Amino acid sequence: MAEDNRENSAPESGAAGNTGASGGRSTGGFGATPDAAGMAEGLRAAGERMRAAGGQVAEQGSELGLKMLDQAETNTREAFRMMRAAAQANDMTEVMRLQSEYLRDQSNRAVSQAREIGELIASFGRSAIGQMTNKS
Repeated sequence: MAEDNRENSAPESGAAGNTGASGGRSTGGFGATPDAAGMAEGLRAAGERMRAAGGQVAEQGSELGLKMLDQAETNTREAFRMMRAAAQANDMTEVMRLQSEYLRDQSNRAVSQAREIGELIASFGRSAIGQMTNKS
C-alpha cells in the first residue's frame, strides 16, 4: 500500500513542478533552456551582421571620400578656368560677365554635388540597415 501511495504522489508532485508558473520550462540555471540557446544564436547572428555592415560602411566611407575629392577637384579646375578667362578679358564688363557665369555655374554645381552626396549617404544607410536586419 505504501508503494501505491508513492506511485500516486510522484506524478502529482512532478506535474506540479512542471506545469506551475514557469509554464513547464526548466528554471535550473542560466543557459539551461532551449530559449537561452536560441537567444544566444540570435545575438551571435546579429553580431555577425553588424560586423559585416561595419565593413561595408568602411568601404562606402572610402567611396564617399573619393567622390568628395572628385567634386573638389572639379570645383578647383573650374575656378582656375574662370581666373584664366578673367585674366585674358579685354575689359571690366567681360570680367563681370565671366564672374557672373562662374557664380551661376558654381551654384548649380554645388546643388548637384550636394544632391549626389546625399543620395550616396542615403543609399549607404539603406544598405547598412538592410544588411543588419538581414533584408539585403
